[in-house]
Amino acid sequence: MGVLAWGEARLLAQRGHLFPWTPVFLALGIGSYFALRSEPDWLDYAIVLALGGACAAAALRWPGGWSACAWALMLVAVGFSLAGLRAHRVAAPVLEGRYYGPIEGRIVAMDRSASDALRITLDRVRLDGRRYVPGRVRLSLHGDAEVLMPGQRVMTTGHLSPPGGPVEPGGFDFRRHAWFLGLGAVGYTRVPVLTAAPPGRAEAAQWVFAVRLSASRQVQQVLPGDVGGFAAAVTTGDRSGVSQDALNALRASNLAHLLAISGLHMGLLAGFVFAATRVGLSLVPVLALRVPVRKIAALCALLAATVYLILSGGNVATERAFVMTAVMLCAVLVDRRAFSLRAVAMAALIVLALRPESLLGPGFQMSFAATAALVAVFGALRDANISFGSGWVNATSGMVLSSLVAGLATAPVAAAHFNILSHYGLLANLLSVPLMGVIVIPAAVLAVCLAPLGGEVIGLKLMGAALNWILGVAHWVAALPGARGFVVSPGAAVLPLLALGALWVILWQGRARFAGVVPMLLAFWLWSGAERPAVLVADGGGLVGVLTEQGRALSKPRGAGFAAGVWLENDGDGVDQQQAALRWPDGQGGIRNMPLGVIGQKERQIVHVTGKRAASSFARCTGDQVVISPVRLDLTGPCEVYDLTRLDRTGSLSITSAGIVSARKLAGNRLWNASQPPEDRRQAARQ
Repeated sequence: MGVLAWGEARLLAQRGHLFPWTPVFLALGIGSYFALRSEPDWLDYAIVLALGGACAAAALRWPGGWSACAWALMLVAVGFSLAGLRAHRVAAPVLEGRYYGPIEGRIVAMDRSASDALRITLDRVRLDGRRYVPGRVRLSLHGDAEVLMPGQRVMTTGHLSPPGGPVEPGGFDFRRHAWFLGLGAVGYTRVPVLTAAPPGRAEAAQWVFAVRLSASRQVQQVLPGDVGGFAAAVTTGDRSGVSQDALNALRASNLAHLLAISGLHMGLLAGFVFAATRVGLSLVPVLALRVPVRKIAALCALLAATVYLILSGGNVATERAFVMTAVMLCAVLVDRRAFSLRAVAMAALIVLALRPESLLGPGFQMSFAATAALVAVFGALRDANISFGSGWVNATSGMVLSSLVAGLATAPVAAAHFNILSHYGLLANLLSVPLMGVIVIPAAVLAVCLAPLGGEVIGLKLMGAALNWILGVAHWVAALPGARGFVVSPGAAVLPLLALGALWVILWQGRARFAGVVPMLLAFWLWSGAERPAVLVADGGGLVGVLTEQGRALSKPRGAGFAAGVWLENDGDGVDQQQAALRWPDGQGGIRNMPLGVIGQKERQIVHVTGKRAASSFARCTGDQVVISPVRLDLTGPCEVYDLTRLDRTGSLSITSAGIVSARKLAGNRLWNASQPPEDRRQAARQ
């Protein structure tokens, strides 16, 4: 048997099991679009679509085992084109340069920033003296504010700037994230926010926003403090009432996922409504014998999930959870198995088709990693007719196993994105997650049912008791010795290798599936050898970080705090900025020197000039120096200079033994990239 015949026989043996591969190849196309350094033009899309069409035609003309490969290539082409279409559809004006002055707009969203400041998103924006005004801006409020309402038109004076690029080359690109959110500027204000006009005639989205905010405030009146903020987050998606201390404890104990309305909450709600409706109808013999009780229960659960989606704000995580839940409930309606890899694949296809950019986020990756792993493991146990007993023993064993499987599946993704391992996360989840299904979600449904009668307090008090326990578990686990571990950020190839290897193990049929262990082991080997840049320079030159034997030394104990935090997290270093600043040599005033060693085949020294006074006293440099400054410099000498003028063009920098790399160079010329000429960006926004 020839190689081609052998390959075709192997592919034919997979018939009936190939559909779960469709979102995988669609994701490969989406990923290839985002990996490009320059934006494709219409001719590139035409070529890609033509090749995809040719592959589909070949698959139809010559059906057989190898036709699966042709369909796979077609899906890659479709994924590439979908991502490009989405990027152009969401195009909107981006603020050019920095702005300080009057800001006026209508409130369309409210949340809290990482610094625990109230944050509002405005549309219908007006700025003084700017011809091209962003469609949406986001403001952190550090001053006084009136009682803010959805749809209210407000005005203030503040600072705005275009969304920032990566804080280190190759890192998370907030500009791309903001592009798909429609944000054209971000900033802050320290002066009061005043009402320019009360809420007008409510649009549907504004009406839902107002209902959410009203429900959140009502919940927090009954349940004050972090418990009320937690309850509001679970029921309405409003996380602004959760303090930073509680949020840190939830993150350290691996319970932060309970705050976001995700697959767990949506699944628990739908499951509770499905079970309650089915049991209730089954208790009425006339109905139980004459109507399809199971399908009616599925319809009721789908309706409850839809209402939950609308009232919770419909963010990306909630939309993804709703799609997964809806697919499984629809499977019940058409008499198909609800929990199967086909259902997971269908949900992934819908999510990727609607929001291709979600592929890059940890939410999508963790949700589908956990769901696919759980379906695969419990499906294998079901097929092997393995049981852990009966009654409470089986339920307890299933709960422990599901927590273990979901934790193992999501741990590499969480570690890669957040650089944290919660060593007692399994313990915290075992002590907390069951209460979400047994008390919190049923109590929330009870509160909604009793609200018309004024008895919602009963349900909310029950919910508050359970959430208070969960917060207590979070603080207890977070305080345990060694509760958190820190890991270095992996290279770009690690997560794709891990994902493809795990998907091969789950989706391929037969003993050859274990070949997927090889790329997974390769990914962990690459991760173990990950190296961090010797020097990092913040966008604007306000902070420099040099890697030493003790860890990264930062040139300043304050300022550019976000960049400092991200650098230290990516290094797998658990100290804060002030501790990292102690590693830098003392007694140098505004000119801070640090020897680097060999950089670009030459012995180098980093010099950080931190202010105008230091810049005026530093007039000459030598050829072994790399000079960084947040102000403009006028130097004589053969050194490499990155002052404010040059850093505006390069963005953040990383310096390794191979040389100096800029964030702007790695990011390339994309729709969302500030290196694109302003006229081209405006033209893209109009298309």
